[in-house]
Amino acid sequence: MDENKLEEKGIVSQMEFDGSIMKVKKDEVELPDGSRSKREIVEHPGGVTILPITPAGNISLIEQYRYAAGEVLLELPAGRLEPGEDPEECGRRELKEETGYIAENLEHLFSFYTTPGYSTECLHLFLAENLQKGEQELDEGEFVRMAEVEPDKIKDLVFSGRIKDSKTAVGLLAFLQLQD
Repeated sequence: MDENKLEEKGIVSQMEFDGSIMKVKKDEVELPDGSRSKREIVEHPGGVTILPITPAGNISLIEQYRYAAGEVLLELPAGRLEPGEDPEECGRRELKEETGYIAENLEHLFSFYTTPGYSTECLHLFLAENLQKGEQELDEGEFVRMAEVEPDKIKDLVFSGRIKDSKTAVGLLAFLQLQD
């Protein structure tokens, strides 16, 4: 075995589930030492997370019931990429839909995998500034409540467990890093 080689090589792939939001496949892979193993992969189109800074300098969040978690979560606005959609366009669309805000400035900060052990989902984090308030344009079946957080409350919200959503924790902690 080449001690520097870490890549796995796909041998066989079988689609197990093809849904409207994601697909699940089961792959057989060859490991760096030549042995074989199985991988179950959730294929997801990816999405965006938006860090909206209000004119008052607070962060605009939403509260949304998440069925899989079984509770209302405090989250940054976010959404799934449509096929062929540019992440910045998606960010502007989702910001308007969920908060009503239109951003004069939308800056891509970085991209990250949510759960790379089994999912292809990659999120693009955007900082949204110079916001103009308009009307929310929620998708059918989408129910959210607006919330705002003062920057000095971020650490407590994240480390007390009030923020349980990973994309929100990543985005808020990135915001604090930008302030240093």
